[in-house]
Amino acid sequence: MIRGYKFRMYPTSKQEDLLRGMLDDHRFLYNAALQERRDAWRHSRTRVRFIEQDAQLKYIRADDPDYARWSAASLEQTLRRLDKAFQAFFRRVKAGEKRPGYPRFRGAGYFDTVDHRNGNGSKWDSVPHLAQTRVYFQGVGHVKVKQHRLVTGRRVTRVAVKREGRHWYVILAAEQDLPTPLPVTGAVVGIDLATGANGLAYSSLGERIDNPAYGKASLSRLADAQRALQRCHLGSNRRRKSRERVTASYRKVRNQRTDHLHKAAHRLVAVYDTIVAEDLKIADMTRRAAPRPDGTGTYLPNGGSSKTGLNRSILDAGWGIFLNMIRAKAESAGRQFIQVNPAYTSRTCSQCGHRDAANRNGKVFLCLSCGHRDDADINAAVNILRAGLVLRDTA
Repeated sequence: MIRGYKFRMYPTSKQEDLLRGMLDDHRFLYNAALQERRDAWRHSRTRVRFIEQDAQLKYIRADDPDYARWSAASLEQTLRRLDKAFQAFFRRVKAGEKRPGYPRFRGAGYFDTVDHRNGNGSKWDSVPHLAQTRVYFQGVGHVKVKQHRLVTGRRVTRVAVKREGRHWYVILAAEQDLPTPLPVTGAVVGIDLATGANGLAYSSLGERIDNPAYGKASLSRLADAQRALQRCHLGSNRRRKSRERVTASYRKVRNQRTDHLHKAAHRLVAVYDTIVAEDLKIADMTRRAAPRPDGTGTYLPNGGSSKTGLNRSILDAGWGIFLNMIRAKAESAGRQFIQVNPAYTSRTCSQCGHRDAANRNGKVFLCLSCGHRDDADINAAVNILRAGLVLRDTA
């Protein structure tokens, strides 16, 4: 298996200038390769392949000293990154998606990672020392790293540079043997996701997982930072600093949310052998409300404001991140994670199976057939667990 590690780097001022130059040069290469593919298709309906662009690297490095200072392997990884973007685009086109998302040119603020192969233009723990870890990058040198935990495994295969605001990080990919599965507990649980003040999720055993809603809590601070940014002149140093404050606010919210979801997922995986959750189409659920033209050039009310608030609440809860974390941690711990179709789970009685939309009234579930009363989310979690156990036993 592959495990990732992320450590903060502390480059010198000269090394920081070189790291910024590395990002810029790789971004220029990415954009130039994208332009070549676009022009080839527009002018002659031909597709440029990765292998053809990769073959040009030796000529680019020979003619341009700026590119010659970086490792050929890192430049190749940037071209491969573009190729993966096109493969994903073609896959979405083939699937018939309405907005397949053609790969875009990257501005200076939208290209923040350069990938290297360990031992080829980069080397993790390049100067072994008990007190200070360093990572080496061709063209930059040996950079100090704050290694806050041990890197285990057979070997480090990838070493990536990442910029987040004014900070620099190194991200490692290490090959590891499969870990020893956690002891069997015999416990199973179903999870029904929620939003806002209703919490993050409810379990079939009645447990409520809290939702701190960090995004909502920071709205006023973000609004102040955005207003300050709008008062600055374009291109000014003050605007640059204001933009950094905005991005730092968003980054803090993201880090808080990720930390909370990691801990919640860890608690579930540590206790339960089988975890069942809803298989939600979150991208479809968070689309904006469709307009309702009335045929006279105007539009009817479509509930757009309410839908916007619901979308913000879903994204602030981080459902997709949470489910992906449970899946990854369950696989690592030898647990079983199952996702089921959530259709009708919120309106079906977990006791008698009676299905009726009138069974649910907000947070209260009251079966019109047998009189069973329960919290609506806990009732849905029981139904989700039951459906998952059926799938597990029939697999």
